[in-house]
Amino acid sequence: MTENGEDAMLVRRPGNPDLRLAPDAPGLAPPLDVRRGTRPDEDDAELPRDRNQAILEAAKQVGAVLKRGGHLFALAGSVAVHAHGGSGNLQHDVDFCVRPEDAEPVAATLRGAGLTVYTPPEDWLIKATCFGQDVDLIFELAHRPVSAEMLHRAQELPVESVRMPVLAPTDLLSGLIAAFSEHHCDFGAVLPIARALREKVDWDRVRRDCGDEPMPAAFFFLLERLNVI
Repeated sequence: MTENGEDAMLVRRPGNPDLRLAPDAPGLAPPLDVRRGTRPDEDDAELPRDRNQAILEAAKQVGAVLKRGGHLFALAGSVAVHAHGGSGNLQHDVDFCVRPEDAEPVAATLRGAGLTVYTPPEDWLIKATCFGQDVDLIFELAHRPVSAEMLHRAQELPVESVRMPVLAPTDLLSGLIAAFSEHHCDFGAVLPIARALREKVDWDRVRRDCGDEPMPAAFFFLLERLNVI
């Protein structure tokens, strides 16, 4: 990760931009350019055209690169909810959790695979681009550093054809609910996730993690009134 207190700077590395999940074989389509989501023989047509599928492809590619690099990480965000059986209507990007001390090595691995990696103004993540989709490498959730313990609790699940560690449902909900504040309290976005994963979540632990903060407490009240918990 580039240390930079100024505006985010794009960092590009030379080399082969193509990532392959399987070796080339006769009859297979040429590899995708992960920065644009195109094949060399398709005159810059954008593929895949479905946004959800593009996000899934980006998650698969980046997850495969991190696995090959031997990094400790876990898929998070809406793709993690999808992997746990939640909604297939994905949000606007792909999220991965890594430890703060692993941010630089992870960035180096992604750059070495041909991805563009840059440092945004926020100091709790780095960003990459794959298949034209934003990929967030998060090392702080709700103002708490991502820990090795959290990542070791991750469950290995398939994201379509690629298996990778996925943040545990309890940690997913704990991070989402603990982030509620007077300036960010989108209950409507988190309520469907709570409904979908409610039987997989240790709600007592989520309550302990959130303490007595008023916005999480209001959300718990809503979950109880709706018989979600």
